[in-house]
Amino acid sequence: MLYLTTLVSIIEVLLVIVPMLMVVAFVTVAERKTMASMQRRIGPNIVGYYGLLQAFADALKLLLKEYVSPTQANLILFFLGPVITLIFALLGYAVIPFGPGLAINDYNLGILYMLAVSSLATYGILLAGWSANSKYAFLGSLRSTAQLISYELILSSAILLVIMLTGSLNITVNIEAQRAVWFIIPLFPVFLIFFIGSVAETNRAPFDLAEAESELVSGFMTEHAAVVFVFFFLAEYASIVLICILTSILFLGGYLYDYLPFSIISLIQYINFDFYLQYIANQESLFASPLLEGLVHGLVLGLKSCIMIFVFIWVRASFPRIRFDQLMSFCWTILLPIVIAFIILVPCILYSFEIIPSNISLF
Repeated sequence: MLYLTTLVSIIEVLLVIVPMLMVVAFVTVAERKTMASMQRRIGPNIVGYYGLLQAFADALKLLLKEYVSPTQANLILFFLGPVITLIFALLGYAVIPFGPGLAINDYNLGILYMLAVSSLATYGILLAGWSANSKYAFLGSLRSTAQLISYELILSSAILLVIMLTGSLNITVNIEAQRAVWFIIPLFPVFLIFFIGSVAETNRAPFDLAEAESELVSGFMTEHAAVVFVFFFLAEYASIVLICILTSILFLGGYLYDYLPFSIISLIQYINFDFYLQYIANQESLFASPLLEGLVHGLVLGLKSCIMIFVFIWVRASFPRIRFDQLMSFCWTILLPIVIAFIILVPCILYSFEIIPSNISLF
């Protein structure tokens, strides 16, 4: 029985991780094609139909490269850094619900788990930059650590505002609470702040100061090549896909494809959880087949995440890189006061209308 349980667990993990790695591979191709279109170039179009297999050609090239390590590097930490970054980038998918009940672990503290896992990925970047014994890599890792720690505060504060509307850290509960209205409607300014923090948290342009090619050659991964560079590459794009899925879950209704018309009345009604639970109980499924319904839920979440990934690419193609002092000043003097103001404002509004939610994670 123990062996059977272990085998089922391994299959569940593979069913999530392998498609996610495939998604990461095709996101790199999609980014190159999209940016080429925005810049009036062709982009990859040789390997495979319309350049679809370009990611696999790049991976093969990097895997076959001879690896040269710096002589003065701390080799154990040098190799451990990229591995830590990739592992913690993939661990976040363990609590993502791709449909009702379709998660590896429907953890009651799922949002807290995702914040913790994303925080630990910073150590991989720090270790890799410090152990390389290179000034460029060390400066890149210091920048990255300062940037990630600063913007993590913005992300966690924005997530706190969503939790105030649901009263639960369970990701599925946060999705189901949006059957009346997606949180992007009442919390649109918070969504914008969360999106800016997400771009900075994933080291993406215009906030990619940790790997600024014009200043630091390639930042914290300057000395990494071949296979270990693939780890960093996969970790970066896996983090982008994960943060886009999280944005879809927190603000765009996640896997939900049905919701009521937008109105303040429906917003107040859904926080009245007696009405909410009765609505869930009486809701008739659009599809009779659970397999088909689960497929539709997954496709809806995938479509919303693809839109967010496109916006990430769009931002990269549109804005120039800013200076590092501007990046930190923007976080601490502009975004943080706005988020703190919302943290004060939202509970006041909930209290005024007497719609502060109770914790519904037990239901």
